Amino acid sequence: MSTGREEILARIRAATGRSATPADVDAAYAALPRGYLRAHHAQETCDLVALFAERAADYRAVVERVPEEDIADAVARAVAALPQVVLPAGPPPRVLPRIVVPDGLPAGWLAALPATEAIVRDDPALSARELDAISGVVTGCAAAIAETGTIILDHGPGQGRRALTLVPDFHLVVVRADQIAADIADALTRLDPARPHTLISGPSATSDIELIRVEGVHGPRNLHILIAN
Repeated sequence: MSTGREEILARIRAATGRSATPADVDAAYAALPRGYLRAHHAQETCDLVALFAERAADYRAVVERVPEEDIADAVARAVAALPQVVLPAGPPPRVLPRIVVPDGLPAGWLAALPATEAIVRDDPALSARELDAISGVVTGCAAAIAETGTIILDHGPGQGRRALTLVPDFHLVVVRADQIAADIADALTRLDPARPHTLISGPSATSDIELIRVEGVHGPRNLHILIAN
């Protein structure tokens, strides 16, 4: 029997044997040699926010860097031309403090719009037909990846259920600067593996055998990212 095969079987026995505890398994996993590069971008030497903005824009997303205190006004400008916008159920993200007032109606940044018609809350959950009639959605995110320009949703507070971010044609995402991880490995350490995750790299797009790009097939045709820093 080869040395490699013996090692693999020994690890399986250690992980599944009655004498192995979860701590033993974790220790064995931690002891595995990892000679590969764990990260491509060090936060100390790389501007992760600038890298994320650049990579996300490469996917044809609209990207803006906005001071955190101006986020509400930036959201208002981004959705001003949309006839209706849906907001997730539950409390808004910390960077969207002016979206919802205690009675559930939008405040401040949408004062000039017919609030009860322009803003829809997904509470109770909208039907597929109702959601299909709405132009855009505004959400936060769980994390973002600088190296790939990817946004990650775990559908927690301020993010909504998955259908909410797939059906409307316009998706506005607010990303805090401190949510931007260097690369995939860094981002995964920030996530709860028990939650569902949706990874978004630019607007929905596909191409056929002739490489003709078609947008909006599997999700929003337009992705607008506000980076709060």
